[in-house]
Parts: sequence; C-alpha cells; structure tokens
Amino acid sequence: MNNAEEGKQMEKTRLADMTAAQREQLLKLARSAKLQRKEKEDGGISCDGAETPVLSFAQRRLWLLAQLDGAAAAYHIPLGLRLSGALDATALQRALRRIGERHAALRARFETVDGEPRLRFAAPEEESFAWQMQDLSGLAPAQAEAKAESLSAAAALEHFDLERGPLARALLIVLGQGEYLLHLTLHHIVADGWSVAVLLRELSSLYGAFAAGETDPLPPLPVQYHDYAAWQVRQMDGELLRQQTEYWRGALNGAPALLELPLDRARPARQDYSGAYAAFRIEAEHAQGLRELSQRHGVTLFMTLMSAWALLLSRLAGQEQVVIGTPSANRQRREVEDLIGCFVNTLALRIELGDNPNVAQLLARVKAQTLAAQQHQDLPFEQVIGALQPQRSMAHSPLFQAMFAWQSDPFDQLRLPGLTLSGLDAGRRTGAKFDLSLSLREVDGAIEGGLEYATALFDAQTVERYLGYLKVLLTGLVRDDMQTVDRIAILDTAERARMLHGWNGTERDYRRDLCLHEIIEEQVRLRPQAVAVEDGERRLSYRELDEQANQLARQLRAMGVGPDQRVALCLERSVAMVVGLLAVLKAGGAYVPLDPGYPAERLAFMLSDSAPRVLLTQGAVAENLALPDGLPVLHLDDAKCPWLEQSSQTLPVAGLGLTPSHLAYVIYTSGSTGQPKGVMNEHAGIVNRLLWMQEAYCLKPEEAVLQKTPFSFDVSVWEFFWPLMRGARLVMARPGGHKDPAYLADTVARHGITTLHFVPSMLQAFLDSGEAARCGSLKRVMCSGEALPAALARRFLRELPGVQLHNLYGPTEAAVDVTAWHCAGPELPDNIPLGRPVANTRIYVLDRHGEPVPAGVAGEIHIGGVQVARGYLNRPELTHERFVPDPFVGEAGARLYKTGDLGRWLADGTLEYLGRNDHQVKLRGQRIELGEIEAQLMRQTDVREAVVLARQDNPGDQRLVAYLVAACTLDVEMLRAQLARVLPDHMIPAAFVQLDNLPLTPNGKLDRKALPAPDNAAYRQRGYEAPQGGTETALAAIWADLLQLEQVGRHDHFFELGGH
Repeated sequence: MNNAEEGKQMEKTRLADMTAAQREQLLKLARSAKLQRKEKEDGGISCDGAETPVLSFAQRRLWLLAQLDGAAAAYHIPLGLRLSGALDATALQRALRRIGERHAALRARFETVDGEPRLRFAAPEEESFAWQMQDLSGLAPAQAEAKAESLSAAAALEHFDLERGPLARALLIVLGQGEYLLHLTLHHIVADGWSVAVLLRELSSLYGAFAAGETDPLPPLPVQYHDYAAWQVRQMDGELLRQQTEYWRGALNGAPALLELPLDRARPARQDYSGAYAAFRIEAEHAQGLRELSQRHGVTLFMTLMSAWALLLSRLAGQEQVVIGTPSANRQRREVEDLIGCFVNTLALRIELGDNPNVAQLLARVKAQTLAAQQHQDLPFEQVIGALQPQRSMAHSPLFQAMFAWQSDPFDQLRLPGLTLSGLDAGRRTGAKFDLSLSLREVDGAIEGGLEYATALFDAQTVERYLGYLKVLLTGLVRDDMQTVDRIAILDTAERARMLHGWNGTERDYRRDLCLHEIIEEQVRLRPQAVAVEDGERRLSYRELDEQANQLARQLRAMGVGPDQRVALCLERSVAMVVGLLAVLKAGGAYVPLDPGYPAERLAFMLSDSAPRVLLTQGAVAENLALPDGLPVLHLDDAKCPWLEQSSQTLPVAGLGLTPSHLAYVIYTSGSTGQPKGVMNEHAGIVNRLLWMQEAYCLKPEEAVLQKTPFSFDVSVWEFFWPLMRGARLVMARPGGHKDPAYLADTVARHGITTLHFVPSMLQAFLDSGEAARCGSLKRVMCSGEALPAALARRFLRELPGVQLHNLYGPTEAAVDVTAWHCAGPELPDNIPLGRPVANTRIYVLDRHGEPVPAGVAGEIHIGGVQVARGYLNRPELTHERFVPDPFVGEAGARLYKTGDLGRWLADGTLEYLGRNDHQVKLRGQRIELGEIEAQLMRQTDVREAVVLARQDNPGDQRLVAYLVAACTLDVEMLRAQLARVLPDHMIPAAFVQLDNLPLTPNGKLDRKALPAPDNAAYRQRGYEAPQGGTETALAAIWADLLQLEQVGRHDHFFELGGH
C-alpha cells in the first residue's frame, strides 16, 4: 500500500480508533508532507564548506549563559543506561567515536575572540566523545552500586570546556560480570532532546555493525548543523522576521514579567542554577480519563496537561495570567531530521485565566495559543527576547520562569545486540534552568516524568506538595469539564483538614462566665493594699481603685447606663482615665474612647454616631467638644464629684443583667466612606484575649506594665487590664509621653517597668535614641500595629539581649490580637511571621470563594472564634459584608471576620503577613483607610479625582501621597488645612501630586504602578530659614538625609515632610 492509499485508509478512521502503529504512521505522513511543503517555499539548506561557520541564535545564548557562574551544569544533558549481558566495550567506544566523526556539532569548539564567540571544529580524528571506563567489579554489589551512583552524579556535573572540548563524554562502569552502567553527558550547546534520540538510534546501528565485524552502515549526512545555523541567520533577514516578530510582540506585550510563586526563600539577586528533581506519575486509569477528556474537546494530551499546569501556577502565584515556556523541536525541514545539534526552540505561551473560564474554555484557549505559537515557531526565542526588550534581571530568566515539556522516551530508539537495556535517572538532579520545569511522557498507558526545580527557591517538600496539587487538579478537570476552573479543588482531604482544624487546635478551657471587670475584682480581694495604678502624681491601691470605680459606676447607673449602653470618655491619660473605664464596665456599660487630640469634626461625628448615655471628660478637654443636645456630662476633675456620695460597694453583675455576651467597649477605626466606624467588642472576647496573654507570658504581681498607647487604639485595652487582672502595677505615661524616647526610658527605669508595647516604627525611634540601654528592668516588649521589620527585630535582640520580643497581630474587630510569634533564636526570617492563633481563636487563609488556599499561597486572612467582635455600630450592611458565617465549624452562630489582610501559611502552620488587599494600610501603627482620605479630598472644591497611596520609595520609609486631578492649580496648603479639620495628623498625606489625568491600564482601570514618585517639591516645606546653632543644624542634616531632601529649614515640620 503506497502513502496515498495509506492516507485514504486512515481518513476513514477516527484518531481515537487507531492503533499506536497507525497513529505513528500518520504522524510520519503528516511530517513528510509538511517538510515537502517547507522545502518548496525556499531554496533549502545547502552544504557550503567555504562559508565561515557561524553560531545559531540558540548557541549564542547558551554561550552567554555558560559565562555565568553556576549556570553551566543546568545546561548539561545526562543519560543513563543499565546494560545486562555480553557487552563489547571496544565496539561501544568505536560507535561513539564514529558518531562524533559524523556530526560536526559534536566536534564544535567555541573560542572567545574580543569578547565574542567564534566557532571552529576539531578534526574528525580528534576525540569528540571523551571516553572513561571504571571497573567496580571487585567491590561488593551494594558498594559498587553506591560508588557507581556517585560517579554518575559527578560525571553529570563535571565542567565542559567550551573552547577546548570535547563537549560530549561517556562513562562506562563495570559493576560485575555482565552488568554495566553507561552514562552519557552532552552539553546543550551541541545537542537537544531530539538529538538524544538520533544519537541512540545511530548508536544501535553502529554498535550492532561493529560488534559483528561490519563497517559503518549509516548513509552520509546531507548537511551539518553549522549549515543550518548559516541558513537560519539568512532566514531572519526579511519578511519572515517581520511577520513572526509582529506576532510575538502582540502575543507577549504586557505579559507579567515574573511568575510570583510562593518561595521558601527570597529570590537571590543573581539566578542560582542549582536544582533538584522530583518524580511524578499518573497511573494508567487516571491517564485514560485525561485522554478521553482531550478527545472530547479536540485537543492533544499535551494541551490538557499544559492547561492543568497553567491553572496550578496561576493558583499558586495568585496571578490572572501566566507565561509558560515549552520546547519545540524546530525540525520542520527534512535535511535536519537526522542531525545532532541544538535545534530546539522555546515557545512562550501566555495563558489568561482572569475571566475564570470553565474547563472546556480553558482547553480551547490553550489549544489556540499552542497552535498559533507553533505557526510562528521559526523566530528563535533569542530574537523574541530582543524584539520585546523585557526588563532584564539577573535574578530570573526573561519572559517566563516555568516550563512544560512533553517528551518521547529516547530509549525506545536503542537496541544493542546481546544486551538488555533499561533507562536510569542519570544525574537529572544537577541543575535548574528555570524556577520550575515539568517534563512528562507516556509510558505503557501511564504518564510519568518529574519536576525540575531551583533549590535556591524551593524545598523538596514544597515541590512534592505542588505535584500533589497537580494530581488533584487533573482529577477535577476530568470530573467536570463544565465547571469554572477557580472552583476546582486543589487540596486533598488530609491537607484541607490540617489547615482548617489541625493548625486551629487552640481550644482552652478558660472560664467563660466572667466579665472583664470581675477578673480585676478578684485581685481586689487578693491584694487590696497593693498599688494598682499610678501616673506620677496619683497612686491608687487595688481597694481604692475599686471603691472609686464603684462609686462612679453607681452614678452612671443612676444616669441610665446599663448593659450595651455606651459611655463616651474624652480624657487625657491619667489615673482618672482608669477609674472611668473601670466604672463604665462595672455599671454594665461599654466605653467609647475619644482621643482629645482628634479634630473637632471627627470627635463630633463619633459622639453623634455612638449616641452615648453619658460623657466622661475633663474641663480643659471639654472646651473643645461640640456636644450633642441633651448629652449628660460628668467632669472627672470636678471639685464637687457628686458620685463620691454613692456607695463604694461592688455592683453584682447578676443584678445588672450583665453577661459576657454584652459589650465591653466600642473603638472607632478608619472607614472607607470618609467617616470612622465603631467596632463593638464583647466581654467574652477580651476576657479570652487577656486569659491567653497571661497563660502565654506569665505576668507576675510584682511586675509593672506601662500604659502609653492612646486609648482610642485597641492595644490600650490589654495595657489597661492585663496588669490589673494579675495584681500588678499599671503605670500611666504622661499625655504625649509615648512619643518621647528619653521620657519612656526614664519612666521604665524609675518605675521598674517589665512590659512595654511599641509599634515597630516607634521601636525604631526608641532604639535610635540610644535610650534603650537604661531599661534594665524590661522583661518583654510587645510589637503590633504594623509589620515588624526583620532588621529591627534583629537589632532589638542585639541591643537588649535579655528582653523577649513578641510580634502580635490582630484587628480591632477581633479583640486586639489573634496571633503571636516569639522573635527568638539565632536566625530570624526576613519576613517576621504573625505566628499561630491564640487560644480559642481560629485563623483561615481563604480565596475569593471562601475556600482554603494551599500553604505558601496568598489569601485573605479570616478570623474565627470567641474574640470576633459583634460588628460595626449602626452599620448593618458593612457588618453583614465583613462578618460572615463560619462554614468550617459546627457551632450555631459562629462567624468569621474578613480582615482584608493578605497572608499565607508556612509549611509548619505559622502565619505570615503579606500586606493589604484593599485601600487600607497601617502607618506608624495606625490603621488608615485610604478611601476615607480620598473621600475627604473629593469633597474639596475643584478636585475631580483623588487617589491616595502609601508609598515606600526608600526602604523602610513609608509615606502617604495624594494624587489629584483638578480643574485648576490647587492650593496645597489650603488642602492641608481643610483636611486637618476632619482628619487626624497621621491621615494627612505627606505629599500632594497634581496630574492632568490619572494613568489607566489598557482595560481602563487605574494603573497605580504608573503613578509617579513625588519629587521634593510635593512635600510640605515652609518658608526656608537656615537652621541655627549646632543642634538645629545636626537635626536638619539628619532629617534631610532620612527624608531624601536637599535641605530642611528651621521651621519645617518632620511629619509634614513625610517623616514618621
């Protein structure tokens, strides 16, 4: 039957019904027809011995890579074979030598002349296949195997000298009688995967002939690799170059430059090519399901596997687009089919998953991308890079960092008479060209291969997890090909259970029948004479504190305060503040702290919104308050103090109808609408938080805690009540004292403070002041409020080696803190973890569908358990949006708080913070809703558009920057003044940048990355007057250096310039 007849016969048969032999024959026919068409289109590749040999584009790139330290071994091609039987070693060596004589590529040498590579060829009689033989037959079998493995690994790694050669080598190891290992290693610059099949096919023919005493049976080669290289260079000059370049520009323009996979270690500044390999296998039954899925959708098995790989990478990286490299044999011409050489080209497939396609749509999309890329595969990858000019980095490969290769089994080509052969994993664990390279092939109905990975980035257990996710995804693809891809499960049952329940095994049998003030009342009975609170001027014992709070509480009760009734406090930090807080709790009410330093308009809103039954305040502070009509006011500094006539006996909670499910406090946080929102926290939550803190840190009665956080921030809650629940001393810092390192150090030393809280930015200033050395009484420092820089933590441990440092995390919406991590040990990670959940709380990292994401993958942090707040005062819609049912526990009414924080689980169950997923940031320890600032800016005359960012143009220097579009030139000083009327200082942008238009992405969205860095003029500087005296001059110089400004005058304000 001739070819035409065979073709007609096969037309009647579906591919699915063909035998393997028929499919192979059809492939040969198709390839032959394609090659014939290709040859008609141009003059073909000619053998021109006179032509000066040139490097192909691929060879030039590989030569450049070979100049990099560490890259060489990643571009070795190792092969391993186990041979059993009667081996003719001389015939084997002769056959390899003959292959080197036939293929000029194996005799290539790459000399460097004036920094450029020059190609020359060794003479045919020169050694082109280095030959080495090791006889281990004298060793015991186990020893021989171990030694052979070591030798093979060394052979795979051994350096190739590109200038002197040879660039192929063979190692024959004699294990014993009739048992051998053959290890071949070629440099990629002279070979590729297809070349391996050619080599083994020719080795079969030549070994068989030489072993039988016959001559070389192979026909001469029509052309050599360097003839192809010269032809390739000619082809890239003209219309073909223009057409294919245009395609690749369109296909890859704007694609993500980096696949941001979750890494076990920070990416090195220079790519490390060290690698390892993890095996992977899909059993035949599952593989058959993938084949059937492919057939239903008219795609190849390669396309289906590529779809799954792209989906996995997208889910791991949290990116809507991924670019994956895939090798193309690039042997479209008949003349080069039987050549050894580096023909392989790399195609970069850009796969879009942002519109959440279903499985069928994804398969069709990958098919279209693959076919289009193959139609434009003539343009070498090196030319694609040159055309696109991506931003280059020494840290990673350009355009893509993940590869997928669908391979054939090269050992199918090898037949050596008298020998039984089996392939070995021959040193594949020697290098990694990319972050991740997945290679698969069909073997006896199954699919097997493995994942090569960069060991500088990934641990072995991480890669094994990734391969496990791939199996789960493949199962999901087969199960339902109409489901959207983001709903396909990625976790297996065991890992899902570990993340949801194993890492949340935080149950503690704490008392759940107590209100916050009842714990303090226990200390009154135990230590009535011990000092409870002091502020430098006043000192109260536990009995005195309790009695004064009882009297004020009874007065509040007489004014209508009871369970869930709110009492506002606008006070400076003092003993009176503590009495007031405790009195509100004892009366059954919930306290609402109002910072006297807030703008009058903000305080007025909070008073109106919280609708308190009573306001507790002081004379000087009260003068600045705009009070709602009819609001009763008690002045705690009133000389008359009418509440002193009340009984000092404790009010029993039962008589109040008060339970732990009633409110303890309402604290206002920044809100996206332009107004703050009040968070309602119950007794049960804060009591759990304090009982955990005591169990974790064991505060003793003889210790002292400094209360320095403004009471409008929830850190103050534990500062107030933890020492009081343990019979320790609560020391109140003076108003404004929390900003003064010298005062803080003096207070710590004078009062024997053992526990102190800092937001990281203030801790930095405290250490910079040089005052920390005076704090000999300190035992522990708590950090929270913003991310704790690793450098700062390390510095702290160096300068205060006997003091514990703890990193705490939690929003106001979950009773202060919900995770904790002890900064200890000789090596701290670069990203200080948030730690593990505290007692009776649960932490989940979830995707947008509320499903857990794998360890290492970014998701939104959700908080469950007893500390979750009731919700937002007077904001039922927002409460419903942010406080959602907890689907992972069986408790009736259990809820989760959606934090808006991005985090990820580490492999050991430790939580790591990755930033915000919305417009909310933390600056100087204070949570800021950027939308609130934007809303206030939009209320200003002439402002048409406003965007606020927290920029960090210099490491560790984060500042708020406002970008404005307006109908006219804006008066920035007037803007600042107007914002200062409604926003606290920490929410006023440090810089204002006016633009003609806000930059947009191609799809019309705001392009935040394109917003320019502000210049010095954008930061507020008052009329310049030179600093006077040594101190002013020194400070101005420090500020200028710190804030990257040319000059700082004596009237400039540090925070207005962007400092913090």
